[in-house]
Amino acid sequence: MPEYKGGKRNFGDMTELKIDSSNEKNDKKLEEDKSFVEGRNAVMEAFRAGKTVDRLYVQDGLKDSAISSILRMAKKNNVNVRFTSKQKLDFMSETKKHQGVIAQCSAYKYAELEDIFELAKEKNEDPFIFILDEIVDPHNLGAIIRTANVCGAHGVIIPKNRSVGLTSTAVKTSAGAVNYTPVVKVTNISQTIEELKTRGIWFACADMAGEVMYNCDLTGPIGLVIGSEGSGVSRLVKEKCDYIVAVPMKGNVDSLNASVATGILAYEIVRQRMK
Repeated sequence: MPEYKGGKRNFGDMTELKIDSSNEKNDKKLEEDKSFVEGRNAVMEAFRAGKTVDRLYVQDGLKDSAISSILRMAKKNNVNVRFTSKQKLDFMSETKKHQGVIAQCSAYKYAELEDIFELAKEKNEDPFIFILDEIVDPHNLGAIIRTANVCGAHGVIIPKNRSVGLTSTAVKTSAGAVNYTPVVKVTNISQTIEELKTRGIWFACADMAGEVMYNCDLTGPIGLVIGSEGSGVSRLVKEKCDYIVAVPMKGNVDSLNASVATGILAYEIVRQRMK
C-alpha cells in the first residue's frame, strides 16, 4: 500500500491545512455517494451551521478573500482540503455554479470516543470496538455498522483520511444501526489505538497470515481491527495490534469481503465472551 504523502500548501496563514492526497481510484469510490454543498456562501453557511464536512474541494489557484475565509474554517474544523482543477469541480457539480468550492458533507453526525465507553458502562460490559482502517465502500461501512450493533459491539472507529464516511448510502445500508451504535471519526488510527491501550483495550488485527481465530484469546476489553477491501490493514496499524487473527479458509479463493470477515471474527469474539 502506498504511504500517505500529504504536505503543506503555502496559502497565506493557511500553512497548517491538511491536504488530502487520496488516489484517483479511491476518489471514485469515496465520491460514489454524493452529499455535496456547492458555492462559496453555501459552503461557509455549512461550516457556520456546524455540519460535518468530510472533505473540501477548492479550485487550484484561487486566492481571493472568500476562499481564504473558507480555508480558515476548514483549518479550524480540521477538514481535509483537496485542491483540484476547475474541470474536476465542473464534473462533480450538480448546479454548475460551484464558484470554485464544493464541500462533501456527512449524512450523519459522528460520536465521540467517550460515547463508546459510556455505552459499555451502561451495559456493564467490557468495551468491544470495531476499528476500520481505510474502508472506502459505503455499502461495506454500513454493513459493518449493522454487524457491530447486532453482535453487541459498543462502537465503530473510522479514520478521517482515505476512508468513506457516513454517507447516505452507508447510513441506509446500516438498516438503522447507526442510530444506536456510535461511529467515531479520528485523525490517526495508530495514535487512537495507543490511546485506547492506556484504557485497557487489547487489539486483534484481521489478517490472512495470522493465527486461526479459534486459537486466540479474544475475551476481555477488545478492539477488532479490519483493513481496506484491497490491501488489508496497513503496516503501521498492524504493528500496534496485540494479536493477528485469521479466519480459516477451506475453499479455492483466499479472501473474504471486508464486511463478511468482520462478521465472522466478531461472532467468534461473541462466542468467547459468552463462556
